[in-house]
Amino acid sequence: MNTNEAKTLLAAAGVDKSYGQRQVLRDIHLRVREGQIVGICGENGAGKSTLLRILMGLLQPDAGTVECRAAKGYCPQQLQLFDQLTVDEHFAYYARAYGGALMNPGVRNRRIEELRDLLRMRSVNGQQVRQLSGGTQQKLNLALAMLHDPPLLILDEPYSGFDWETYLQFWAVAADLRERRKGILIVSHLVYDRSQFDLICTLENGGLTCSPQDS
Repeated sequence: MNTNEAKTLLAAAGVDKSYGQRQVLRDIHLRVREGQIVGICGENGAGKSTLLRILMGLLQPDAGTVECRAAKGYCPQQLQLFDQLTVDEHFAYYARAYGGALMNPGVRNRRIEELRDLLRMRSVNGQQVRQLSGGTQQKLNLALAMLHDPPLLILDEPYSGFDWETYLQFWAVAADLRERRKGILIVSHLVYDRSQFDLICTLENGGLTCSPQDS
């Protein structure tokens, strides 16, 4: 797909952010389109968390604009899970929180079954979160962000704690989402496989430099 003709899902223009005398972000421009996987990488302390909070609408920039043109799903690095609840109970809880079409039992159940198959989670349905491995907890965290089938996914260190097989599975899921014209923004301190991305942006010295990747 020609990404220049694809619908823009998220756009940031001229974003600046300072804390006191320290400028963390300087004239940031970023665009995520449908059917595109975009990566933002940078060392710890480069400003990734600040940029992510601004993109999510949790923090106001000092200058510039951020426009989100589609519903989004957010998978934070810190797990948004409850130790005492089972996997099934998490799906039910988040479905109620999202509302909309998920309030229809048939729609909700079909979507949960799709995610169980997609992320290979059928064997853990009745287990409490505290009984799950770190990698499976991270998969559940991702599944909950995808539950309402949003056009845009924003993922913060999504494969942290994955073993190699689960890491490969993650990219298979990402490829499937891209084929379905979803937009994916991945924020990570490391980009292991650059070929998986359509665009990689490096955050350094407050600036964001983006370069397309060869397919």
